[in-house]
Amino acid sequence: MAHCGRGDEFLVGQEAHTYKYEQGGAAVLGSIQPQPLEHEPHGGIALERIAAAIKSDDYHFARTRLLALENTIGGRVLPIDYLQQVTEFAHSRGLATHLDGARIFNVIVKLSLDECAAVAGFDSVSMCLSKGLGAPAGSILMGSRALIADARRWRKALGGGMRQAGVLAAAGLYALEHHVQRLAEDHANAEHLAAGLREVD
Repeated sequence: MAHCGRGDEFLVGQEAHTYKYEQGGAAVLGSIQPQPLEHEPHGGIALERIAAAIKSDDYHFARTRLLALENTIGGRVLPIDYLQQVTEFAHSRGLATHLDGARIFNVIVKLSLDECAAVAGFDSVSMCLSKGLGAPAGSILMGSRALIADARRWRKALGGGMRQAGVLAAAGLYALEHHVQRLAEDHANAEHLAAGLREVD
């Protein structure tokens, strides 16, 4: 809602969390039309498919404003070179870009990426503090000062403002400072379990 207005449209993958698992929240709460697109085998969306979905400047159509991607789809990590290509393409077509980075630190640790490199090209990024990092709750939205100011207003309008949030913030800060590199242990344990399961008849 900070990126799009009433009657606008966002492009999103068929399997993306923001499309499939949020009860149509963008449409219900923001009057924003989702345009779901088929994923490629690596989890991204082909540039040709994105180009074909962008509506022309015609009052018969919703205005295509945003491309929303998720950096992990069904365990697949979107390739970094693809992310560079797709964000450059989206910006060249006048679209803003958002990365649902719920598990962004898993990607950063697995691929040994710099944090900035992992989110380069995106106008906004969300990340979860509880998925893998061990905080009890909480997500972070990153973007320009103007976008965050708009997002704060929408958060309040949607009932998401919190008092006494410092307790959750402290847990989130601890997770960021102490748990990110430990995700490598999670990855090793998951691979060990998978290897054992593959041997079961």
